[in-house]
Amino acid sequence: MAFENFPTAEQAPVAAPVPPKQDWRNYLTAALVIALLGTWGYIIWLKNNSKETIQQKDTVIATTTSQKDELQKELEEATMRYDMIKTNSANMEHSKDSVITKRDRAIQEKQKEIRKLLAEAGTNKEKLTEARLMIADLNGDIESFKTKIETLEGEKIVLTKEKETVTKQRDQVRKDFDSSQLVIKQKDEVIDIGSTLHATNFSILGINDKGNGNEKQTSTAKRVDKLRISFDLDENRITQSGVKNIFVCIIAPDATEISSIDNARFSTRDGKEKPYTQKLDVNYVQGQRQTINFDWRQTGGFKPGDYKIEIYNNGFKIGEGIRSLKKGGIFS
Repeated sequence: MAFENFPTAEQAPVAAPVPPKQDWRNYLTAALVIALLGTWGYIIWLKNNSKETIQQKDTVIATTTSQKDELQKELEEATMRYDMIKTNSANMEHSKDSVITKRDRAIQEKQKEIRKLLAEAGTNKEKLTEARLMIADLNGDIESFKTKIETLEGEKIVLTKEKETVTKQRDQVRKDFDSSQLVIKQKDEVIDIGSTLHATNFSILGINDKGNGNEKQTSTAKRVDKLRISFDLDENRITQSGVKNIFVCIIAPDATEISSIDNARFSTRDGKEKPYTQKLDVNYVQGQRQTINFDWRQTGGFKPGDYKIEIYNNGFKIGEGIRSLKKGGIFS
């Protein structure tokens, strides 16, 4: 049997046990994996959180936009209601009323402020809240404006009825006045006619002036130098005392109306203009008979024939007399 030469247990050295090595790579890998997972988790959380924030912002924007649209609609409705109120009251006579004018101006200014505020508000809740308060205030102003208009309309109705009543009363008074004036005018006409004087007892004489200052009555035309006319104004208890105009019209034998020197005229009762020969201003005394005397000379002498003397007062012919003058003979 062969024997190999192996060292014995005593002879061979025993190796000391080697401790197991620490695998730092595994730890690093684990750490990286954990960090990576944490990073992805944070990214996922951050993404979800951002998405939620964006959703919240979108919700806020949508909400504020809806509120803005709602406020814009409320403003348009208020404006439309205000325009209708003004249109319905356009024909009223209170358009110049100072209170209405001031309120109208204030409402229009407030509408401009609200439109400007809504345009600038965007998603600003504070400005939208301010706009909401101003719209509520605007609605109150519009209601107050409407109430004032209705009050004025009521006052107008009352005033219109009062005006109609006053107009009827005025028309009735005017009618009564016109009637009374007509009666007064008729009475005045009666009194005026009744106060017209009346001439009677005519005496018309041809007078020849003698050289020694004496006078002689004659009816021979060529010897007559003047006509002495006399008549009475009868008593009249209606005629007031005072100066009365008496117009004397003399008509020549050839029917010619002899005019005064200045060719003056007077108005007759029927509205015609008539020339007169002489005007007498008589100081008449109410209720008394008065005799009027005057002489009338004619340039160029008198002609044979009838001379008619007409007397007028108050436009009426109140009497007349005639004097006939004859043609003289050879020795007359």
